This record gives sequence, structure tokens and C-alpha cells, in this order.
Amino acid sequence: MNKRTAAIVAILISGYSSLFAGGILTNTNQSAHFIRMVARDASTQIDAAYTNPAGLVKLEDGFHFSFTNQSAFQTRTITSTSPIFKMNGGGETQSFKGTASAPIIPSLQGAYKKGKWVLSGSIAVSGGGGKATFDNGLPSFEAVAGAGTSVVQLAGYKANQYQVDQNMKGSNFIFGGQLGGSYEINKMFSVYGGFRLNVVNNKYEGYLRGLKMNLTPAAAEGYSPQMVYATQVFEAMGANPNLTAEQKQLIGILAKASSDEGAQLESTQSGWGVAPIIGFNFNYENRLNIGMKYEFKTALDVENNTKRDDTGMFSDGVNTAHDIPALFTAGVSYKILPQLEASIGYHRFFDSKAKMADNKQKDAGSTNEYLAGLEYKINSMFLVSAGGQITKYGVGDIYQRDLSFSCDSYSIGLGGAVNVSPTVRINAGYFWTTYSDYAKEPGGGIGTLITNKDVFSRTNKVFAAGVDFSF
Repeated sequence: MNKRTAAIVAILISGYSSLFAGGILTNTNQSAHFIRMVARDASTQIDAAYTNPAGLVKLEDGFHFSFTNQSAFQTRTITSTSPIFKMNGGGETQSFKGTASAPIIPSLQGAYKKGKWVLSGSIAVSGGGGKATFDNGLPSFEAVAGAGTSVVQLAGYKANQYQVDQNMKGSNFIFGGQLGGSYEINKMFSVYGGFRLNVVNNKYEGYLRGLKMNLTPAAAEGYSPQMVYATQVFEAMGANPNLTAEQKQLIGILAKASSDEGAQLESTQSGWGVAPIIGFNFNYENRLNIGMKYEFKTALDVENNTKRDDTGMFSDGVNTAHDIPALFTAGVSYKILPQLEASIGYHRFFDSKAKMADNKQKDAGSTNEYLAGLEYKINSMFLVSAGGQITKYGVGDIYQRDLSFSCDSYSIGLGGAVNVSPTVRINAGYFWTTYSDYAKEPGGGIGTLITNKDVFSRTNKVFAAGVDFSF
């Protein structure tokens, strides 16, 4: 046992994957417009306050607002294989399923245009965006519990069966407030400059309890083993002055897990940072539009506010790197017909340049997204739209962990809009994502606690509705 062995529990705060479209920590679907069409990087409507702020100069003079609520639902499943799991009354392969939901995710975008100038802003969940619960815990939790059957051998006991109760839940939200200005150089060119304030609020709760083993003195003959707590055995081992700090830490976790109360974690994290944003837009005769945007990296740390931490890993007041990667977006829209518009887009997230917990960015690479969409105006009142997105992550095995894994995917969005008046439009859409499983072999864990194989999989669907209005 060493420091890396004890660090297996550190994945508790490694972060929750986003419920939204976008990169590792960034949400790109911040309006119902995106959900119903997907490719919005060349938009010149009010949703451009986020997607293409330099394009807002094509709005009419006056105030423009857009309010959206999204409901996102996701599952995350880790199918893990290890011989140690057989000692818990099951097979070598077990599934650990987490559910994440966020039924209310509001966002607000606004702009005021006068002449060549536009002042715009937005408030949204710019990253994270949900709660996840693993009712049956995680493979790494299971590995720590199962390791107890080996640890007791150091105290002259043997065990080949165990049982444990485990649970993990948490939430991850990054709230973003954006403000900036756009300027129309001429009818073809416009620029944007602004910033986004990102505020992080994470919460983690979990436990590992009820750990019992069929404990038997190694020298005993004819002894009938029973499933019992090994609390006293672990406590006695922990008193050994020759143990390293890391050994004592792991044994301490096992001692607390061997009780009805168990080893528990209750911690929150908070922090904030600012990202400058610049944008550019080109428009030709209101038929061809090209938008580009660059969001600089948000450098920030999150600070632990810990009420209870029996793992010994998350001391109160400790700071952890939590940078939001820089993002470049580009989009092109073209009116094929007066009533038919096609759009394409590209996103690149510079993940490896953003500092993360445990320096995971070294294995994060870059995320690339490719988007396309169509919008068709049936008449002056109704329109329909649809689009798709392909997301390719650059992450490797070192990055992929129980609570923080990313899977390549493709997404489809569809919906429409209704102009209920010349100044009011209702948008609605449905967006779902199909993920490619990511197999990690060998799986998670460190040293003797490693699993043979972990397969990460996800599902995701989002519903959105919103209203645009101007005056």
C-alpha cells in the first residue's frame, strides 16, 4: 500500500461529466434554438448573445430577450470486471449505474441595439449542470472494500467473502454571467469584445459502510467463519507505529467502513474565474453569414468546504485546480432559398491547456465538435428545424475515471418555432445523444486494487422550450 493506493478514493471529487452538449466542462446548448437546430455558430438572432455575439448587429434597434428552460436526463454506467467482485456474492462483472437529472435549467439572453452598437449579456449554466446518484456506489469503492480481505492477512486473519453498502451522489454547476459589446464596422463586418464570470458550485456526498467479512484466524482449525465487522482488527493494525501515513489512511477507511455508520464524505467546492471573449462576424447581402468566437481559458481553483471527510483526502480549505478550457467556434449559415437556411459549425476545446485535479489535463487532449443544421420556414408563423453534432474527445485511459469520463458521441436535435406575434416567438425542441462505449483495459484502481476491465457508457436526452421577445 502506498500513496497511490490510498488515492483511489480521490475520484470522489474528480468531477461530474456535463449533462449538456459541449466539452469536458463547457455547455454549448444554452438556448432552445440550439436544441431544435444544433448548428447556431453563425446565428444573427437573439441566441447569438452566446453563440455568435458579433452577429447581434443584424438585429433591429431596440431591446431583445430570450428565456429558455431545459430539462436534461442522463444515465452513466460503468461495467467493471474483477475477480474480487466474486467475493461479494456475484460474478466477476458488475454494473454500477448512476442517474443524473436536471429538470429545471433556466437561461436568459438579452441585447440592446442602437445604430452600430449592441450591448448584450446572458445568464446560464455554462458548465456542469446536474446531479448524479450512484445508488450502488462505484467500482473503486468496491475495490477498496474488497481489499479488506487481503489487508486482514497482515494481522493473521483470512477472509474470502465480504459484503458492503455504498452510495455516492453529487452535483456540479458552473454558473456563467456574460457581458459585452458588438460594433458594426460596415454592412459586412462586425466585432465583439466581452467577458464571462464563471462561478463554480459543487457538492459531494457518499459513504462506504456495513463492511463485513467471513473473518477467520489464519491458524484456526475447524473454525466456522461468520460475516462480521472487522473494526477491532483494523483499529489494532492502525496502531502499528511502523505503518506509513498512506497505509494508516487506508486501514482507517476500512475500520470506519466496518460499522453501521461507515466512512462518510460531505463536502462542497466553490470558486470563480473570468474569461475574456472576442468575436468576429461577416455578412454578405443577408444571405451568407460567417461567425467566429474565441473564449479564453478561465483560470480558477475550487476550495473545499468540508463538513465530514473520513477518507482523509479532502481537507477543509484546500484548493483544487478547476480551469475551464479555452474554446474556439466557427460557423457558416447560408440561405439556399428565402425560406430555407443551412448552417454548419465547428468547436475546438483546448482541454490539455486547462489545469485539472491530479493534472488530468495531461491526458485530456482536445475536444473537436462538428455541427450541421437546417431551418425551414413553412409560412410567416411556423418554422421547423433539425440538426446534428459529432463530438470527438481526446482523452485517454489516465483521464477516464468512475465519476469523470467522456465518451465520443453523435447527437440529433429537432423542433420548431411559432411566431405568435411580430415581436414574440416560442421555440421548442428535443435533443438526444448516442454515445460510443469507452473500454479501459486494465480498468480503474491502483496496484493490487486494479480491475481487469472497465467499460464506460452513457445516455442523454434534453427537452427545451423558450420564448423570444423584442420591444
